[in-house]
Amino acid sequence: MIDGERVASLLAADQYASGLGIRLIEVGESSITVEMTVAGSMTNFHGGLHGGVLFSLADCAFSLYSNSYGDPAVAIDTHMVFSAAVAEGEILSAVVEEVNRGRTLATYRVLVHRSDGKLAGHFTGTVLLLQ
Repeated sequence: MIDGERVASLLAADQYASGLGIRLIEVGESSITVEMTVAGSMTNFHGGLHGGVLFSLADCAFSLYSNSYGDPAVAIDTHMVFSAAVAEGEILSAVVEEVNRGRTLATYRVLVHRSDGKLAGHFTGTVLLLQ
């Protein structure tokens, strides 16, 4: 089971996530949801959300879940698919679920949706579990 207090504490200590305005929405039995509102400063030269910001939201959700058990976990592989454009003012919601957790490795999937429900990004990541 996910330790909600630990997740909230980890997010509160993350200055980068705070700077992006990432908010903890829900800690469930098998998922964590975080959100952010897209600011104008997050857009690229096409006027859409910079891919690095979308990745950062997904990566934040991934790091919160993978470190929620208490032992440190560090990313060793990540992959992001960008599925739809995102405009300034959109609220993005990222939901992370654990796919597999072994003795030394764990894998997670994060789906990022726009406020209209359209999938904006699909992230997968694997961590090394430090003991």
